[in-house]
Amino acid sequence: MTLLLMAAGSGSRYGKLKQFDDLGPNGEFLMEFAIYDAIQNNFEQIVVITKKENVSFLEEHLSKRIPITIKLNVLAQELTDLPDGVTFTGERKKPWGTAHAVWTARKVIDGPFVVLNADDFYGQSAYKKAADFMKSNDEAYALLGYTLKDTLSEHGSVSRGVCEVNGDYLVSVQERLKLVQKENNIIDEDTNLEFTGDEQASMNFWVCRPSIFDKIESEFRIFLKDDDRIANSELYIPLMIQEMLQAKEIEVKCIPSGGDWFGVTYASDKEKAMNSLKEKSESGKYPAPIWK
Repeated sequence: MTLLLMAAGSGSRYGKLKQFDDLGPNGEFLMEFAIYDAIQNNFEQIVVITKKENVSFLEEHLSKRIPITIKLNVLAQELTDLPDGVTFTGERKKPWGTAHAVWTARKVIDGPFVVLNADDFYGQSAYKKAADFMKSNDEAYALLGYTLKDTLSEHGSVSRGVCEVNGDYLVSVQERLKLVQKENNIIDEDTNLEFTGDEQASMNFWVCRPSIFDKIESEFRIFLKDDDRIANSELYIPLMIQEMLQAKEIEVKCIPSGGDWFGVTYASDKEKAMNSLKEKSESGKYPAPIWK
């Protein structure tokens, strides 16, 4: 089983080397808690997608810490990584998006894998549930969901993918751009839609199969023929999965994670994140330091 961490791409705070925040009580990066949780649940390979200038640093940093029995790949997401026979000669500063970040790993992953953001904390139970799912005979994809009200920020509105679920299966994920808590309900100030807060939200914790690489490449070829999309858009993992779902190419289970997610959406969220990691270490949920 493989854990793929997106430490580069749109919106990632790991896009620049100076932004590797040591949020852990012993100087750990947030991604190290994800790696630890995955290893504790028998993941055998860690793949990190980052910017080219970060590769050597991360290879050295992580290889000194994680067990030598774990396969580590640190790969660069580059604008020049294109499908065979395709060229791009224009100008573009930002990466091609999260789907392209995943596609970067197509040559080193040959089985089911978890893909998630390197700059979020997903909770230990999510990794166990993902591992149990991948060990089963189920060939579906999966989304580890989080209760919407537990993913908000005290410091401003947030964007979240709100899930529509039918039984155990995901029907769709609708992006809501300005969610805020208002008394007993959650309101999307962009659309004025109200939510109870008990809905499942996607925080980009996906269980994928290698079939997604072909889907991304197919969509990437179409994307690169559209000048407007090249200039202003990106390819996103949720969109790839949604298109495969709507075309009935795959089924996607929605599995409540049972975990406590947190991220650092606003600068003010950082202190809360650091305190949470400190509490988890002091209570014995993680060793201190995390690598011994």
